[in-house]
Amino acid sequence: MILYILAAIILLPLIEISVFIWVGSAIGVLPTVLLTVLTAVAGTLMLRQQGLSLVMRMQSELDAGRVPGKDMMHGAMIVIASLLLLIPGFVTDAIGLLLFIPPVRDMLARFIISRSDVVVVQGGSRYRREEGVVDLDEEDWSRTDGEPSAKGPTNRISPWSSEDGRS
Repeated sequence: MILYILAAIILLPLIEISVFIWVGSAIGVLPTVLLTVLTAVAGTLMLRQQGLSLVMRMQSELDAGRVPGKDMMHGAMIVIASLLLLIPGFVTDAIGLLLFIPPVRDMLARFIISRSDVVVVQGGSRYRREEGVVDLDEEDWSRTDGEPSAKGPTNRISPWSSEDGRS
């Protein structure tokens, strides 16, 4: 795996330079530079638009008590796509634009998950979600009698102990 990453670090700039020269000779220097700037702006705008909708979907999944695993994978790929669009170069721009297409992200997510050991643990809710109920553990709250003391911790009272403070 490290060998693949090293090869990408070495080969990607060489490929990008070659494509820059080829595109620059075909359409000219100024249009090539403007096209590079345009893709960076497009990447920023697409990140903002798709990122916000993705965050809203993830929030609704969390509110429903479900793990937004698929949305988290899509979010990571959208961030990678935006970074690729910000990097100057036509090859990285093409890969970044492909990652903004949802079916491509789905296909890539399935490919990554098929080669990974992904475990989703969905824990039950520890707290009651009834109206007007605040359910806290003993460590989550404390009560002070009078002014808070700067000399030490406050007196802790457990809701499960008797009125005189003894368990």
